[in-house]
Amino acid sequence: MNHKKKWAVLSLLLSLLIFACNPKKESKSSTNQANKMGTIELTKAEFLAKVMNYEKNPQEWVFEGDKPCVIDFYANWCGPCKMLSPIMEELAVSPEYAGKVDFYKVNTEDEPELAAVFGIQSIPSILFCPMHEKPQMAQGALPKETLKQAINEILLQTAPAK
Repeated sequence: MNHKKKWAVLSLLLSLLIFACNPKKESKSSTNQANKMGTIELTKAEFLAKVMNYEKNPQEWVFEGDKPCVIDFYANWCGPCKMLSPIMEELAVSPEYAGKVDFYKVNTEDEPELAAVFGIQSIPSILFCPMHEKPQMAQGALPKETLKQAINEILLQTAPAK
């Protein structure tokens, strides 16, 4: 092979290698659908459909979900948020809450409007949304037992285990 052909073949191989090694990016929505068992990240549109449509009902809380939910408002750079995330994931997949409570998360960097609507000033902030009552907000990386107690009392309205 002459010199020009070698370079052409080499550049073609390099291009194919780069293309083959570049993973295809999935949209948040398709990632959420593929990960049905964990905490689901919400965009504004999904929040309006699954939790509360504050554009349609700006003056009153009208819950849009079909089961109570927990929403973790977080940011990727936040240390306490990183500590809370695996706890939320564990609770989301636990048999204790599967099918009874939805677990969501909202990245305050990606969805600043949602953070503003709920007056999020510190993260993590956790919103507990019962089916027929007003939501309740908690701040900070709550321990697992405190989260479970809040879920049981606020969302499932069960007495704490003694």
